[in-house]
Amino acid sequence: MLDNYASLIHSGRVHVALHDGTIHGILIVIPEADAMLLDNVAVAPAAQRLGIGRRLLEFAENTASKAGFSHIKLYTNEAMTENLSLYQRIGYTETHHAEENDLRRIYVVKVLPERPCSP
Repeated sequence: MLDNYASLIHSGRVHVALHDGTIHGILIVIPEADAMLLDNVAVAPAAQRLGIGRRLLEFAENTASKAGFSHIKLYTNEAMTENLSLYQRIGYTETHHAEENDLRRIYVVKVLPERPCSP
């Protein structure tokens, strides 16, 4: 929550899901040396269970793939078991657990499908 969002927006890392001019979801992706980091994904409570989160995750994966990454990674709070179940269902695998900033986190990664080369 202490991220410099102005900088993230300026650098094109923030993406939103809009419907009728209202933001229903937000996604932040950050390229790192080894993979694209899905730094944040959130859906407004009123818009949950509409598939917006899943579409944002697909967008993040496509963005990572287009940028040339073979992996996308993220972390979630250990208490967010519903999120972890979703990530596992769509192909993410656990890499490790860590405690940072007084939060118990679970790290996951997904291997992205190879993009066909253009002739």
